Amino acid sequence: MRIRYIKYFAFLLVLIAVCSCNRNSSKTAQPVIFKGLYSFGPEIKSFKDCDSGREFWVTDSSAQLELQYSQLNFEKPYEPVYVEVEGIKSKSGKDGMGSEYDSTLVVKKVVKITKEIPQDICN
Repeated sequence: MRIRYIKYFAFLLVLIAVCSCNRNSSKTAQPVIFKGLYSFGPEIKSFKDCDSGREFWVTDSSAQLELQYSQLNFEKPYEPVYVEVEGIKSKSGKDGMGSEYDSTLVVKKVVKITKEIPQDICN
């Protein structure tokens, strides 16, 4: 009788472990290369994906995107630039900056940034 309880307990532990692993694997998504137009200013950090046309709020965890954008020396904020970044899409929060966007692009690495927007990729 006692062995039966131990088997049930062991089964429950395995079941809990499997469920926990499945939940965590979706949160550790692999970064993907995104190509599109990035605009930056006091109240806007947005990215427009060239492939889908969707717009995303941007969070720069690389600490390089905003820096490299500012080094392009624009006279006015919000000028779009072409970027290729490695990042992860996530659901935007309900409050605060970026809440009006469905998704947020979390930039992990800047691959390319240029003032010249390629018409064959982004039109």
